Amino acid sequence: VQQVFKQLFYMINAVTLNNLLLRKDICSWSTGMQLRFNISQLEEWLHAKNLQQSGAAKTLEPLIQAAQLLQLKKKTSEDAEAICSLCTSLTMQQIVKILNLYTPVNEFEERVTVAFIRDIQTHLQERNDPPQLLLDFKHMFPVLFPFNPSSITMDSIHIPASLNLEFLNKV
Repeated sequence: VQQVFKQLFYMINAVTLNNLLLRKDICSWSTGMQLRFNISQLEEWLHAKNLQQSGAAKTLEPLIQAAQLLQLKKKTSEDAEAICSLCTSLTMQQIVKILNLYTPVNEFEERVTVAFIRDIQTHLQERNDPPQLLLDFKHMFPVLFPFNPSSITMDSIHIPASLNLEFLNKV
């Protein structure tokens, strides 16, 4: 059950983050607020169902950071440093793309300046991020089955002749 929800939450993360990276109309402060609220609801649900050890919440980390990026101030060099230290699960390409797509929805917000984006790129240039922008939403985590040793010893097993396994020898 835990592995199923980890996979499901990864897919939610990947599809949502990919949409955020492709659509200018949803890259805004208010979208960041809505995403953070929805993510907290998912985290509370995991906690209520006692699934917090499943790793499902960890798969949402890039989306959480993207939501926070949309909500942070984006003006000074200190803001750029804060963004770089906060957004460790996002690649430089993803951060820059979100900042380029950021669209103010009211008169109190301002567009992100080109100088600020260059400052971010300077801070992040030593990172060795993969050159991918979008997440692979078809990624599958390996299924793990717990090992439960049997109390039956191998020398006590009788193999019926009808199975035609004469090539097996007891040692």
